[in-house]
Order: sequence, then C-alpha cells, then structure tokens
Amino acid sequence: MEDALFAFEHVGLSKAGAALLVDVDGTVPDDGVTTIVGPSGAGKSMLLRLCNRLECPTAGTVRFRSDDIAGVDPQRLRRRVGMVFQQPTPFPGTVRDNLLVAEPEISDVDATAALERADLTPEFLDRPARELSAGEAQRVCLARTLATRPEVLLMDEPTSSVDPRSRHALEAMTTALARDGVPVLWVTHDHTQARRVADHVLVLVAGQVEFSGPVQDAEPYFDEG
Repeated sequence: MEDALFAFEHVGLSKAGAALLVDVDGTVPDDGVTTIVGPSGAGKSMLLRLCNRLECPTAGTVRFRSDDIAGVDPQRLRRRVGMVFQQPTPFPGTVRDNLLVAEPEISDVDATAALERADLTPEFLDRPARELSAGEAQRVCLARTLATRPEVLLMDEPTSSVDPRSRHALEAMTTALARDGVPVLWVTHDHTQARRVADHVLVLVAGQVEFSGPVQDAEPYFDEG
C-alpha cells in the first residue's frame, strides 16, 4: 500500500533454527498510534526491530513508506525511525551530553524543546543522566530520540519499568506526538494500555498476524489476553 507507514510482505525471521516470525503480511497506517499486542514470545519486539533494521528478515520484505528498507542505510534509517527501548538507556554524562550524542550540533533552544516535548524542564540539561529516576531517565531517552526529529517513533514496552505517574506521562506525550504528525508504533503486553493509547492494533500470535485494524474492532483479541 502506498499510504502505509510500514508494509510487511511475507516476512519471516528465524534465529538459531527457531522461527520467530512466520509469513507476516500486513501494513501499519501512516497516522496515529498503532499498538502491537500479543502473548509473550509472539514476536512483538522482533517485528518492531525490523522496522529500523536492528533485525533483518530472513524472508520477505519490509517497506517504509513504500521503500524496501534493505536498501536504506541503517544509520540514516534510524534517524528517520527513532526508537525508545524497554529499559532506560542513558549514556554517561549529563542530560545535555546525551542529547549531543544524538544530535552533535543541537542548540540550547532545540535541546530545551526536546526536553519539553518529553515533559522535562530545562534544568535537567546539566543533571547527571545516570542519577535520574527510571521515569525521568526514560523521558530523557525519549528526548534524546526526539532530538533527531524522527519521522516515526518506535516504542518497545517503554513504560514497563517506570512508576504509574511516569507511565501516564509517557502515554500522554506519545499520543500528543502522534496528533502532531509523528506516527507511533508501540509494543505493549498491557491490553488496558493499548485501549488507552491506540488508534490501530496489530495482534501477533506465535509469530503470525492474527488481527490488524482499528482499536474498536480489537476487543475480541483483548478479551483473549
């Protein structure tokens, strides 16, 4: 589909002889928040990692806005398709240093803007990144990703290690980004969270797509989990 954010064409992924994804076929809409849900071991994170070439398919094709990503430079792709991981990964140094790793020429104005989009005040710039709470550190990781002005945001269970206040803040920030035109692909095992944040849902079971469509049509699959 020309209007798809990502298209998966008979995608397979195997490691050490084990099939992690099997003939995945489908698309992710180029708007809003799409959640990937399914039981543990279904291949959710692996599918997400295919979208910015942290993993490469062993069969089939992954397309980003119609382009086969196998032909796109990985570093260039990862600036366009940013990712926030399950565990906060702040680098040594200050929060400012973390933003400079992502965008070496970032100005104080742009650094402050990135922090504000992640619900952090400018005072965080000079704080040691590794002395922050888990929730603050995850928001720094979000700000670091946003510093490169990505076209798309991938979120791999980003709230699993943070407190409830930070979880709701991250949900609000991410849905606001989607409203502002940055589509989000979000892996979660939490069906209640999926109901809160999703516009679209992709259900994976045993490495295969079982459902793909609007969140309001996904209730039978949520009930199963």
